[in-house]
Amino acid sequence: MPRKPQSRQTCMHCRPNPSSPLKTRLGMLAAELSMFLALLALAASGCATSVADAPQLSAKKAPAADKPHIVNKPMPASLEDAPLIPREVLFGNPTRAQARISPDGKWLSFLAPVKQPSGAEVMNVWVAPIDKFEEAVAVTEDKLRGIRGHSWSNDAKSILYSQDKGGDENWHLYATDVATKKTRDLTPIEGVNAQIAGDSQQFPGEILVGLNDRNPQLHDIYRVNLATGERKLVQENPGVAGFITDDKLNVRMALNFTETGGQVWMLPKGEAGETGFPDWDVIETFGPEDAMTSGPAGYTADGKTFYFQDSRNRDTAGLFATSTETGETKLIAEDKRADAGGALVHPVTQKIQAVSFTYARREWRVLDPTVQADLDYLGKFQDGEFEVTSRTTDDTTWSVAYILDDGPVKYYRYTRPAKGGPGERSMTYLFSSRDDLDQYPLVKMHDRVIESRDGMNLVCYLTLPPGSDPDGDGVPNAPVPMVLDVHGGPWARDGWGFNGEHQWLANRGYAVLNVNYRGSTGFGKEFINAANGQWSGQMHDDLLDAVDWAVKQGIAQRDKVCIMGGSYGGYATLVGLTYTPQEFACGVDIVGPSSLVTLLQNAPPYWAPFMPVMKLRVGDWTTDLGKEELLKRSPLTRVDKIERPLLIGQGANDPRVTQVEADQIVEAMQAKNIPVTYVLYPDEGHGFARPENRMSFNAVTEAFLAEHLGGRYEPIGEDFEGASITVPTGANEVPGLEAGLKAAGD
Repeated sequence: MPRKPQSRQTCMHCRPNPSSPLKTRLGMLAAELSMFLALLALAASGCATSVADAPQLSAKKAPAADKPHIVNKPMPASLEDAPLIPREVLFGNPTRAQARISPDGKWLSFLAPVKQPSGAEVMNVWVAPIDKFEEAVAVTEDKLRGIRGHSWSNDAKSILYSQDKGGDENWHLYATDVATKKTRDLTPIEGVNAQIAGDSQQFPGEILVGLNDRNPQLHDIYRVNLATGERKLVQENPGVAGFITDDKLNVRMALNFTETGGQVWMLPKGEAGETGFPDWDVIETFGPEDAMTSGPAGYTADGKTFYFQDSRNRDTAGLFATSTETGETKLIAEDKRADAGGALVHPVTQKIQAVSFTYARREWRVLDPTVQADLDYLGKFQDGEFEVTSRTTDDTTWSVAYILDDGPVKYYRYTRPAKGGPGERSMTYLFSSRDDLDQYPLVKMHDRVIESRDGMNLVCYLTLPPGSDPDGDGVPNAPVPMVLDVHGGPWARDGWGFNGEHQWLANRGYAVLNVNYRGSTGFGKEFINAANGQWSGQMHDDLLDAVDWAVKQGIAQRDKVCIMGGSYGGYATLVGLTYTPQEFACGVDIVGPSSLVTLLQNAPPYWAPFMPVMKLRVGDWTTDLGKEELLKRSPLTRVDKIERPLLIGQGANDPRVTQVEADQIVEAMQAKNIPVTYVLYPDEGHGFARPENRMSFNAVTEAFLAEHLGGRYEPIGEDFEGASITVPTGANEVPGLEAGLKAAGD
């Protein structure tokens, strides 16, 4: 089951490189095993495109580090005194995002909009000399969906990114030459899902790429030249989930899932032939109970140390290191509350220097004394949580992002002494992700731990309307309407930090509650395994328990709670309205499955290696008895129970939760004369990537919530302009929707 759609998150701002999740060098494997389903891809567009005439970014030189220009307005005394924050400010393109410094330290890259002839602004990659931000120019030329992630090649000559068409997730990988501003499609094959599988400082002009061109279910590994696009087969996939590579761009290990949902690691045996290694030996076996909380994290550059996460004989996953020469294995970091999560990795040696653990808030554990002073400095410099988003090869310059809960992401250039020794450290302010938030009062996010009915601790995040909580204790003066915002996955998690959705809904008068229900990642294997077979069962009970807590605490009004979410969160919404029809005042389902049988039957072909895990944790769709059990937990079979208003959003090209899921529940509701509003986007997939589409759906959602929860709202206005929005049914159920559609069509 996929993660929460990007369109509902501010996730493009921080996609760090060296401090990303532990499995930084898994190649085709995901940062979390659950992300295998998301099948890591950057985001890209264009083929042999010249953008020499791209417009220059209209931005002033960045202010000094001690004078960042974002200063939020004081908190108003009441909601009525707080100005409406326009949707454009919270859900339009960020001003800038994703600061990256090139490996040679000469260039700064970032994402920012480029205005198109149509008037639309589309996210592209911009590059500036490291000390001349005002000279930034766009080097890519995506014209439609926008680039959502980028990185530098190790030779500092190219920007790497990927893009699909209309959300179909058939990603193409692209390289843009910074000097010539020309873009090359490195994987010019239609209908193929391309993934970066490895890179190396030792071979800076090449990368490893996974392609399922031979077999749609399996990704083979190719070595690709960035300058010419020439590719050579390195390893044919014998039927495994993924490979682990090393700094010599060799395939060192394979990972697969067993028929019972466990995990095995394999080493090649014999000599490699033209199609790679033909035979493999299993060296490690993990039972189903450990498969989601254990996994390889890669090799050091010299190949002498292998890092991995392991939850065997323990609950939370610790970080371990094995000497490939002696076989000695050591536990190097652990936390009894949380799994090992992010890692700070040296850019050349690939040694893990620090590890993060996130229970409610992120905490760093230093493993390498040479970065202790750096992390101390970064931790004290600014409020919030920091992430290192890039490091130069000589390791004297880092880009750092600071995440706040009540303000945009702030990016800095950090200069440090060589090898972390004595000397001066300094920070230079680069930019903020949004320049248009400074005029609005933004609210705080409170982390809370709620106990479930069977004694499990649920880490949650709560945001309250401005002016409702003058003493800042996380409880309003009087209960308010609430939105229960359910994350996707379900093998993902919610976290602390700036959340545009929270600020938006709180500004409209609602409390917003995120719940890390059982099955969420990062809290140990007992917590994740407690969700097995519990879709619409105890996973839903956790959400109900969180609502009960909010009501008892005087936070939420019992009769004014909406359940909303994307992907699994959309499924949870449909469960809420069909299995507990009087619990919620309304629901918003975004790309959520309505039938677990059709969800699993229509999985993308490249999910095949992971499907044994789905069978264990969701259910068996291959037998009559299994289908019967899955249907018992499918909202589609309980449509007649729906009593409360429902809004559904769907992308027509979604390869994970196909349009069938939305169509069939809408048709079933219509057959029983149950009202529903169905919003469909013909050019979107699993979530809404185009800002025009995001804006239009959020405009509909806001009016829908105001109608059923009583909050305030910004009229739809011109938010349908440029969007591909269609409403097959139920436009009359949402205030202003019919008029907005008519105005957009005129």
